[in-house]
Formats: sequence, C-alpha cells, structure tokens
Amino acid sequence: MPQPPTFLLLLLLSTGSALALRLCSFNVRSFGEAKKENKNAMDVIVKVIKRCDIILLMEIKDSNNIICPMLMDRLNGISRNSRNSRKGIMYNYVISSRLGRNTYKEQYAFLYKEKLLSVKKRYLYHDYQAGDTDVFSREPFVVWFQSPYTVVKDFVIVPLHTTPETSVKEIDELADVYTDMKHRWKAENFIFMGDFNAGCSYVPKKAWKNIRLRTDPGFVWLIGDQEDTTVKESTNCAYDRIVLRGQEIISFVVHGSNRTFDFQKAYGLTKEEALDVSDHFPVEFKLQSSRVFATNKKSISPRKKKTRRS
Repeated sequence: MPQPPTFLLLLLLSTGSALALRLCSFNVRSFGEAKKENKNAMDVIVKVIKRCDIILLMEIKDSNNIICPMLMDRLNGISRNSRNSRKGIMYNYVISSRLGRNTYKEQYAFLYKEKLLSVKKRYLYHDYQAGDTDVFSREPFVVWFQSPYTVVKDFVIVPLHTTPETSVKEIDELADVYTDMKHRWKAENFIFMGDFNAGCSYVPKKAWKNIRLRTDPGFVWLIGDQEDTTVKESTNCAYDRIVLRGQEIISFVVHGSNRTFDFQKAYGLTKEEALDVSDHFPVEFKLQSSRVFATNKKSISPRKKKTRRS
C-alpha cells in the first residue's frame, strides 16, 4: 500500500494543535436491526466513530452480519471511488464471532482508519484456566495493532464487556489474559478497554482489593472511579474503563486526553435522543504521533469528576 502524503497524515492525525492517534471505546447498547433503522441515532453513531482513529464497539447483536458492512458504507461511501476514498480516509474493521452463553450473543468490533493502523494478529482468548474455567461472559477478542505514525509502533487491545453481576471476577481475570498474551505474542504494550461495569454496586469499594488489575501497580487506569460514563441522570457510575500496561505506551499518552466524550452535549441532543443512541458515553485517550515525538513523560492521572447537568 502506498504511503499517504504528509498533508494527509496531518489531516488524519490532527487533533486541534497537537498530532495524536485517538483511541475510543463505546458500548452502543443493543446495536442491531432496530437501531440500524433509527436514522437519527445512526447519524450520531457515525459522528462518534469519525472522531476516532480506532474505536471499539460493543454490544453488537447482529446474527445476519449487517452492522459493520453498513457502517463501512456510511464511513467510506458505497463506492471506494468516493470522495473519502480519493482523500485516503478509509475505514476498515475486524470483528469477533458471536460470543456469549446460551442463546444471548454479542460481538466486539474494532473500526479503524486503515492508512494509520493495520492488524498484526488477532486471537479469541480461550477461557479454560484450571479452577476458573468460563469466567468471561464474552471472551476477549484480542487484537494486535501496529501503526508507523505513532511513537508506540504496536499495541495489543484487549476488549471486555462484563456481565454486571460477575464484573469483579471478570475484571480480575484480565490479569491472566495479560500474562497469557504477553507470553503468546511477546508484546509489550497493552490496552484493556470496554464496558467493565466497574462501578457503583457492581464493583463496591471493598471489592477492589480482589482485582489484580487494580492492585498491581503495573496497570495504569486512565478512567478514574469518579468519572461518570453513563447517559442517564439517575446513574453516576464509572462503568467504562481504559487500563494500560507497558512503560512505553504509558509514557506516550497525550496528557489530559483520557476522558469521557459526552455526545449529548457535543451534538445538542435531548436526553431521549441521547438514550436512543446508547446509555453509555464513549471513553477515549490519545497516543502521541511520531511526528511530534517528545521526551515529556508526564504521569497520567484519572480525570476529575465532571459536573452533572441539571
């Protein structure tokens, strides 16, 4: 594939005055045929995706394999000779099999700008450890991405959407996923992201001591316990999280970029319109571009609690 020209890289990586790669995670809530037919909700979902250079989508309920192809048509145009294609801003995706116990199934999908990122390897984690088999309701679909345009040239993303009642055990088990994948792929940079249901009654304060992903200081949590990732006014919970492992990737997070994206406020939606999209807000952070490589290694701290809308 020919390399994109410099002006295109500036366009693709530009975020305000800084160059960076934006990584996002979004539980779209029951993303199936009914939501596909909701034009207003779909317009917002596409806007959210376009903000991101790579985005994890969760809770895809798609037995007919229509959601991601439809999104590709919306993002790229029906023809790859479209205006977007000529500009070089083309999206691709990788999606898991349908995961879940019994008849209830969901999929994980990563949508990404294909001139900025490529898939190196993928692996559906096998949940068969002796003594705690079948911990995950939906096993992590682990993907190793590479990008020549960021300081961190490759990173592994481990997605997770937990069942609320088993969140503590599932989040803790991610430590075993890390050990397994590090041995399997010899990778150094890891991102754990998704709807962990990691807040309020599902993970009470007393439970954190039983979660290795929290007690091991090698794991850095970018979305703090006081963040609210929910759309409803009746909830104030940090369900959605991003956690990093690896000194390189931790060092090159753009300072202050770890946050929740309030699409209701950004796009002027009513509460009802926002809930038609999802009951979760996306969470995100940015990685420094190699074009603006710097030795600044500020520590990453969770963002302060946001002020709720009245």
